[in-house]
Amino acid sequence: MRIISKKILREFWEIHADSEQSLKSWYSEVEKANWKNPNQLKDKYPSASILENNRVCFNIKGNHYRLIVRINFDYQMVWIRFIGAHAEYDKIDENNI
Repeated sequence: MRIISKKILREFWEIHADSEQSLKSWYSEVEKANWKNPNQLKDKYPSASILENNRVCFNIKGNHYRLIVRINFDYQMVWIRFIGAHAEYDKIDENNI
C-alpha cells in the first residue's frame, strides 16, 4: 500500500512521543500490505473499525490514540485523514473527515 503522508504521523509523534513506536510499526506493516478488501484488512487488524466512505479507524498504542485513514483497495492507496487522542476523536465526524 502507498501511504499519504508519513509527515502527518511524524508531526504527531514529535508532540506525542509515546506514539512514535506504534505509529512506525503501523506504517511499516501497512506499507507492506496488499489488501484487496476490508475483510483482508480485518484479518490483520481485528480491532480496526470499518467506517463509511472507505474510512478505517485504527487503535494506536493500546487504544490511546485513533488513526483514521481512507483506503482505495483497487489502487492500493491509503490517505491519512486524522490522528489524535480520544477527546479529539470524539469531536470529529469520522465518516467525512
